[in-house]
Amino acid sequence: MRYRIVRTVDASAIDGLGHTNNTVYIGWCEQAAWEHSTDLGLSLSDYQSLGYAMAVTRAVFDYRKATYEGDILTIDTWLSSIEKRLRMKRHFRIASETNGLLVGEGEWDFACIRLSDGKPSRMPQAFIETYTAAITS
Repeated sequence: MRYRIVRTVDASAIDGLGHTNNTVYIGWCEQAAWEHSTDLGLSLSDYQSLGYAMAVTRAVFDYRKATYEGDILTIDTWLSSIEKRLRMKRHFRIASETNGLLVGEGEWDFACIRLSDGKPSRMPQAFIETYTAAITS
């Protein structure tokens, strides 16, 4: 299941070069990931109650086009795999509604950790059931 959020580039997102700062896109991807997870039924408070979380172990983002103040962007995210009940892969695609161009694409790898000690752990059943049901290509 793909999930979409929409963001408008405001003045606070603009850097010294006059376009959206690259770190802003990463922040929007994180927001999309959390909103998607919450929509699926696993919020930050659920992670805390269960004592487990999905932590980013690798993040890649390819920037294609710059954006500017006032541009309207769609940020799509989806899960593509769960491996050995420990790892998960999430994808991102940012496009401009203003001009229809691809702004960037990203891929993040996650590992399940226990919140008590930060060590890798197999996913709790709630993670497996929820995230497996959301996998798409």
